[in-house]
Amino acid sequence: MAIQVGDKIPSVKVKVIGPEGQQDSTTDELFGGKKAVLFAVPGAFTPLCSAQHLPGFIEKAAEIKSKGVDAVYCLSVNDGFVMDAWAKDRGAGDAVTLVADGSADLTKQLGLEMDGSKFGMGTRSQRYAAIIEDGVVTHLGVEAPAKFEVSSADAILEAL
Repeated sequence: MAIQVGDKIPSVKVKVIGPEGQQDSTTDELFGGKKAVLFAVPGAFTPLCSAQHLPGFIEKAAEIKSKGVDAVYCLSVNDGFVMDAWAKDRGAGDAVTLVADGSADLTKQLGLEMDGSKFGMGTRSQRYAAIIEDGVVTHLGVEAPAKFEVSSADAILEAL
């Protein structure tokens, strides 16, 4: 069953992309004691993800953070090297921190995986956005297949 509002984010190891490249971290470190936005995309460098989803959050990050959000994270089931290249390509800078869930461990524990095999992508994350306060989901917008409505930066701004 997929994670829902009121549920705690599971404790999972991930790779976080920072100024020095990829670093080991945990969801406990990312979300504990903070208010954060987590949005997930099916894949780095894919058309909608690269043209709208990530750029929208980069553009609106300061506005999101002005509403009491400590961090904005973008998760994808890609390895840390790909996520690092994507962060540089899209100019994520300090606005959005990219999180690599290379083996889909977090995605599967959240119950938000999808089968992208017909696109040659294997297991991927569904497109979603969440507001997380001290590790607990307070808002969750999961997209219907082929949609981009409830997980945009604008949708998160409305929910904050």
